Amino acid sequence: MKRFLAIVMALFIFISLTACSGPAKNTDSMKNNGTKEDEDVVVRLVGGDWGMPSPYLHYSRGPGAYKMQLLFDSLLEKDEEGIIPWLASEWDIQDSGKEYIFTLRDNVTWHDGEELTLEDIKFTFDYYKNHSPVRNSLIVNGKYIVEDVEIIDENKIKINVDSPNATYLERLGSVRILPKHIWKDVEDPNKFDSEKAVIGSGPYKFVSYNREQGSYKFNAYEDYWGPRQRVNTIEWIPVSDEILAFEKEKIDVISPSPDIISRYENDEKYTIKKNKGFWGYRLILNMEKRPKFKDVNLRRALAYGINRQEMVDKVARGAAKVASMGYIPREHIWYNENIEKYDYNPIKSKELLKEKSYTFEILTGNKGEEVKIAELIKMSLKDIGIDVNIKSVDMKTRDNAVKNKNFEIALIGHGGWGNDPDYLREIYGGENGETKSLSSNSLPGYYNEEIIQLCQKQMKELDKDKRKEIVFKLQELIAKDVPQIPLYNTKSYFVFKTSKYDGWMYTYDHHYPEHCKLSYLEREK
Repeated sequence: MKRFLAIVMALFIFISLTACSGPAKNTDSMKNNGTKEDEDVVVRLVGGDWGMPSPYLHYSRGPGAYKMQLLFDSLLEKDEEGIIPWLASEWDIQDSGKEYIFTLRDNVTWHDGEELTLEDIKFTFDYYKNHSPVRNSLIVNGKYIVEDVEIIDENKIKINVDSPNATYLERLGSVRILPKHIWKDVEDPNKFDSEKAVIGSGPYKFVSYNREQGSYKFNAYEDYWGPRQRVNTIEWIPVSDEILAFEKEKIDVISPSPDIISRYENDEKYTIKKNKGFWGYRLILNMEKRPKFKDVNLRRALAYGINRQEMVDKVARGAAKVASMGYIPREHIWYNENIEKYDYNPIKSKELLKEKSYTFEILTGNKGEEVKIAELIKMSLKDIGIDVNIKSVDMKTRDNAVKNKNFEIALIGHGGWGNDPDYLREIYGGENGETKSLSSNSLPGYYNEEIIQLCQKQMKELDKDKRKEIVFKLQELIAKDVPQIPLYNTKSYFVFKTSKYDGWMYTYDHHYPEHCKLSYLEREK
């Protein structure tokens, strides 16, 4: 019965896992495959300042988080198919989904040579309760989900949670473990910026970080417990022209625009991959600052009045798909195609507006692509009687404005659209109508009781098929209500020189190989 419950709980991952109380992959067998002992592989990537790569000081967007995760391991990881064992060699779920028991691997050490123990794991979960890191998967509806942590054997630890929940296995498994001997005396982790703050147990050790240049350097950790590192050194370096730097072999991968991809298509030196459509743009409507957005007819008029296909054609140059108004993208395994599509229809928009006119401000980043999107929106909406003023700022300023709800309409782009569909709750339906989410996901002033109730219900439903039905219904309601306007999901390219390094891979829920820890490690044959 316990094994059956464990399997049921793990099924919220979009395809079935091999088992829940045993390893889905034999990661031990990956350790000594393939890499030549005398070959030092250095991979150089595009730089940029994403903060110091500690769990508390990296910038909240993906490039900051994924650098940190190369240094810090977690109990579980992800590959192309789903969740796999990592620091924990196996797990079991008991007490109707309220107890998670993880078995720690042997011979795991920190980068300073100290042994990683169950005390470190217990300390981490206790520490995150009082000191929330940049990304804290352990907070749901504003509450910390872990009730207590108990060491029950020399290599087993039990984590008791507040309730059965379809998302908790991944939440617990993704926590980045901290070394107790370093962090136990740190009272303010947001000010802890010494090199000790980046000592982890991951496959790579911190070497250097230059905030002004946006450069980083990591070296392979020689005593790593797990799969051998295929890449000895990873560097992020500043470049002024990515294409030129790539062709002069100063960097090793690029994501070129569709209009220049032909330069690499017929050249055997290069491999081209098409990234998954799990990165996208959307318009957030601030209903607190502009209560007029609470009128569903205005929101629907905006959806019909914005020519999103024109953005795909002119801005993304065809390398994108118009986003679903139900938010979950087309490549997601739980995408519901039977929802309202909102094709461009200015006549329908004018009918919904009933001759009313409005003026709004769109806040956008200063990247050329974002400014072009904003300009196309401005032109489309002008035709239906809505004037738009564009305010363009740098990315961090825009993100902070969204976090502080200091905007009318915000144009924002980010990844994460391939994640577990519980993100619908984080975006659209927090407890008591209050959205508990990352700053980029807030919908200020939005409230829909039916959506909120379904958002809460889906994460507590342990039956996969029943949960999927709820998620499909949520997409229908969200598309009908238009709380925000998803614009398009990118289908960008990933190009690399095959002879330099060819280990790049995608996890099942992410759009970019550079961010995947397993891209740099030996894989099981």
